[in-house]
Amino acid sequence: MGIKTDRHAYLILAHHEFGILERLLAALDDERNSIYIHIDSKVVSWPELKVHSGVLHVLENRIDVRWGDLSVVEAELLLFRTAINEGPYAYYHLISGVDMPLLNQSQIHAFFRKHSGKEFIGYSCGDQSLQLSRKVQRYHLFPGSFRKDAGIAYELKRIIRAVVLRFQLLVGLRRNDHIEFKKGTQWVSVTEDFVSYLLDKEKVIKAMYKMTFCADEVVLQTICWHSRFRGQLYDVDNEGVGSQRFIRWKDNILHDWGNEDIEELLNSGYMFARKFNSIQMEVVDQILKHILSSEANEKTNAE
Repeated sequence: MGIKTDRHAYLILAHHEFGILERLLAALDDERNSIYIHIDSKVVSWPELKVHSGVLHVLENRIDVRWGDLSVVEAELLLFRTAINEGPYAYYHLISGVDMPLLNQSQIHAFFRKHSGKEFIGYSCGDQSLQLSRKVQRYHLFPGSFRKDAGIAYELKRIIRAVVLRFQLLVGLRRNDHIEFKKGTQWVSVTEDFVSYLLDKEKVIKAMYKMTFCADEVVLQTICWHSRFRGQLYDVDNEGVGSQRFIRWKDNILHDWGNEDIEELLNSGYMFARKFNSIQMEVVDQILKHILSSEANEKTNAE
């Protein structure tokens, strides 16, 4: 169907590193953009967040987001629903508060206008069947406690979870065995039509992925794969290109970008990069400086 608008919505999941978030907002601040931020409900305080040209919404309804738990997906869906109620938007960009764009907003808008209607959802390459079976086809008890906490309660939950998982393997129990699951990065750029389609399945999603592990890597990929939007995917063979996210994985570990990576980042050709940390803030500042100066130069040349 397509939406005739040049407005974009940026949906941000944040819980720490607010200095990076402030720079991210400065890079996204544009009259064509609306920015929606979900801050983990466990966070008590954060600095004042503001933009000058765009529209900023810091969600009042906040979820207690737990790594690996369905609450990650619930926070994403809350962002999508909040934004679509304020739409329409040409694209909805789901990013984290420790990400940065690598191009200015005129360049990003031009890229997505050129590829209007494409869905930028990254798919992991290779055989993912073992990971998918473990993550979303078994029952994981205490899904809000995957990250290690101090105390005997965590250890007890971990042992019980491991025993129950082992039992499921021994008896061959697999849930949702009729579904072909797909996985990839949770960070995407998708159209209004896809967001509407996704939100229509919200109840099904919450029921299907309850008591799973890292469903945020699976939900969007699987829904898109089994829909008419599959034919609109930008690239299904390269996860980074498909999502337009420059993410550095090594030995299955996500590595932060450092100050020495500035040239590689700016010459990558990707729209966005993740992730950064406040220990190496110079690279974030250099990206922001590059974005703002290139935008200013383009406006000057156009006059």
